[in-house]
Amino acid sequence: MTYQENIERNGQLIGSYNGTWNAISSESAARMQVQNRFRTGLDIAKYTAKIMREDMAAYDADPANYTQSLGCWHGFIGQQKMISIKKHFGSTKRRYLYLSGWMVAALRSEFGPLPDQSMHEKTTVPMLIEELYTFLRQADAREMGMMFRELDAARAAGDQVKAKQIENAIDNYETHVVPIIADIDAGFGNAEATYLLAKKMIEAGACCIQIENQVSDEKQCGHQDGKVTVPHEDFLAKIRAVRYAFLELGVDDGVIVARTDSLGAGLTKQIAFVQEEGDLGDQYNAFLDCEEVDAGSIGHGDVLITRNGKLMRPKRLPSNLYQFRPGTGEDRCVLDCITSLQNGADLLWIETEKPHIGQIGGMVNRIREVIPNAKLVYNNSPSFNWTLNFRQQVFDAWAAEGKDVSAYDRAKLMSIDYDGTDLAIEADERIRTFQKDAAREAGIFHHLITLPTYHTAALSTDNLAKEYFGDAGMLGYVLGVQRQEIRQGIACVKHQNMAGSDMGDDHKEYFAGEAALKAAGKDNTMNQFAA
Repeated sequence: MTYQENIERNGQLIGSYNGTWNAISSESAARMQVQNRFRTGLDIAKYTAKIMREDMAAYDADPANYTQSLGCWHGFIGQQKMISIKKHFGSTKRRYLYLSGWMVAALRSEFGPLPDQSMHEKTTVPMLIEELYTFLRQADAREMGMMFRELDAARAAGDQVKAKQIENAIDNYETHVVPIIADIDAGFGNAEATYLLAKKMIEAGACCIQIENQVSDEKQCGHQDGKVTVPHEDFLAKIRAVRYAFLELGVDDGVIVARTDSLGAGLTKQIAFVQEEGDLGDQYNAFLDCEEVDAGSIGHGDVLITRNGKLMRPKRLPSNLYQFRPGTGEDRCVLDCITSLQNGADLLWIETEKPHIGQIGGMVNRIREVIPNAKLVYNNSPSFNWTLNFRQQVFDAWAAEGKDVSAYDRAKLMSIDYDGTDLAIEADERIRTFQKDAAREAGIFHHLITLPTYHTAALSTDNLAKEYFGDAGMLGYVLGVQRQEIRQGIACVKHQNMAGSDMGDDHKEYFAGEAALKAAGKDNTMNQFAA
């Protein structure tokens, strides 16, 4: 429905109440309606799921159409990212938000900062999804409110052409609301607990849920040691639980990202159930590190399995965990990915220990032998030392090509002494093109950085504190923050407007007419930033 159609519809509705609603402006109501196009989180989930499915199809047609996101831990952070994207690129197309369980644990738990071990309140995740979309919807309302002011000014000037152009812009407005890939960790309990939490996340607006194959009560950050995986059937039950949640709530094309931590996980908590030789449980158990035993050497409390007709004792640790055979991580990842896609998942996430296109692409090629359109969500993690990793990759490549690398010490390539060298320049170029190259060569549909705003908040605060509490004093804030906001056109320099003051003035005028006491008068100091 267009802006004018909304006005006409409201006018008819107001007129049907025999004059008792005549104090209501049909155009003011229309403005509020188009400023709030999403009535519920489910409206958002359905809208963004469609976007994500279209983007997945576009990537299948051309890997240059990969997508990106940055992780966020507060609604304001997500809002500012999307406002910035619209400002710099003119569109939010193929740009999403990522909701990181790590940042929820570290920054949003009532227990205070926590490690990424699913100890935070699970309800914090859907609450953050709702918060993110509240801020994105306000970004819409704020931007459209500015358009309405321009429309009123054009009408007042008698410029009908400009007024019509603004109305067309209103009708074709691109929202700040984009898909969120939301981290449900390992599901926070059994499959029923996963289903219940998934419903809350979807009702808050999530069209895409990412779930990992770790043991829920032993969950670790993907880039730390001590990770413990579950048998495939346990993980598939949780994938099905998420799918049922989407279907129950009418989000028929909701997206599930199945994450495998098997590459860096050497432990499992349980031996898989086996019904017949070669089934999925048997394949999982085949990766266990076992020793052959005979009946006479069975010890008290031993756990035994059979493998190829032989009696085997899986190696069990004092923690009551079982270990996998060394060197089986990639094989386990490939099996995890294939079975997940065969049982309802849409996208894969392989957690790696380094950003290496060859390693990722090698696994994806094996998966695509079975699932030709398999594609990944990939964590461009701050846990990687990107500078060191890529300098080492260039060093190794040059050495393999026979180039002279005697001027470099591979173990010390992070040193500032190498900044500006040919090797460092080549490494930085590979970092710059990593996402494009990996989308083409390693099947990565979506690139994200999990924790960027955690680090940017720390860095910018450190810089401000150093200047403000040092000799620069107030100039530290003015030079490093406010003047940069003005020069770069950062909307938040007018922080009253960003917080909704002007929208509140609009509503006061709608509700009280000439009696409205508005904040945006001549004494509002935000007017100092008008130029």
